[in-house]
Amino acid sequence: MAVETPTLPDVDEETTTRLLPPYNVILLNDDHHSMEFVVMVLTKVFSYAVEKCVDLMMRAHSEGRSVVWTGSKEVAELKVEQVSTFHEKRGERDLGPLGCDLEPAPGA
Repeated sequence: MAVETPTLPDVDEETTTRLLPPYNVILLNDDHHSMEFVVMVLTKVFSYAVEKCVDLMMRAHSEGRSVVWTGSKEVAELKVEQVSTFHEKRGERDLGPLGCDLEPAPGA
């Protein structure tokens, strides 16, 4: 009795890795907080040099918004949350956190 072993057809499968779409953290223009406070928050949350923080802040001031960071959605959500934990206080008044949004990066 002969035992036949089935032969499988050659399968030409191409494996592709799907990357998660990147997200932008957006700093919104703010006429209430001091420039020093904005730079301090950006420096602490993103570990940027002071010069870069000033550039990002001025872009938000002149254009209404500035992309301050781009990456995975989870990290972007964390960065927005970290920005919101800083509150500027003037005397007894709490000015609250900086305006910061999260959005999918264009072309993603």
